[in-house]
Amino acid sequence: MTVTATATATTVRADCAADPAGTLTFDLAPVAAPEAVLLLRRRGAAGTTVRLPLSRTAPGRLRAVLEPSTELPEGRWDAYVEEPGSERTLTVEPGLRDLRALVDRTPATGTATVSSRVPYPTLDGRLAVRCWLRAPHAEAGAVRVGPSGMSAEGVLYGVAAGEGAVVEARLPGEPARVHRVPLTAAGEPGGAFSFTLPYAPLATGPVEGEKLWQLWLVPSAGADPVRISRILDDVWSRNRSFVYPGRPAADGVRATPCYTAENDLCVRLSPRPAKD
Repeated sequence: MTVTATATATTVRADCAADPAGTLTFDLAPVAAPEAVLLLRRRGAAGTTVRLPLSRTAPGRLRAVLEPSTELPEGRWDAYVEEPGSERTLTVEPGLRDLRALVDRTPATGTATVSSRVPYPTLDGRLAVRCWLRAPHAEAGAVRVGPSGMSAEGVLYGVAAGEGAVVEARLPGEPARVHRVPLTAAGEPGGAFSFTLPYAPLATGPVEGEKLWQLWLVPSAGADPVRISRILDDVWSRNRSFVYPGRPAADGVRATPCYTAENDLCVRLSPRPAKD
């Protein structure tokens, strides 16, 4: 699974592994210059880069380590190898990815800031790292679909749920359309929560084309809302891998729980075919 880089190489392959603490290691084929570094460049943010030194671990192998303490703002980070004294960067291709340690991670009770980093292959075959950094954070768990609504469980980090805690379904671009349901919660940071959301109130207006209702947790009356997402595992984009059944929300309207490409939990409303 290695590619030996030469003076004319433009790519190098990296095997990735994660440990339970969130440390990521990248084992690469050798590059031309021994002082080269692994460069992580934040997509859409010009000039935002993190440089990780490469050290030799075995003949023909170099390693870079991304420690949990390394600051990495939320976003998608593309990987390159930067050679000193050269304007050239080598594209990094994904090799083996051992991310078993990331599955069902559970931060310690009382954790104020939740961080998650998942290496993944891009659609055009390059290596990137998806990073989330949430403070506070509402981690979605089991989602169950009923005949007329959905219920979900989760864990709240960084803030305690108190009096007046609710989940809000919001329709972007239409601030007047907010539907609230009560939250059942343990009441302390790192506490479990659950809620049930009926579909019918989301379909009271006309549904012409698809509408995506975002789900937010409001820990107490007047508190800042927290986006409900699922980020504590090895899935970098859930929109196509976590698929739930749709149910009627109103005549001619179907509602379906779903995740976005950023792993945020939503409810999608769409016109229902007459013969469906």
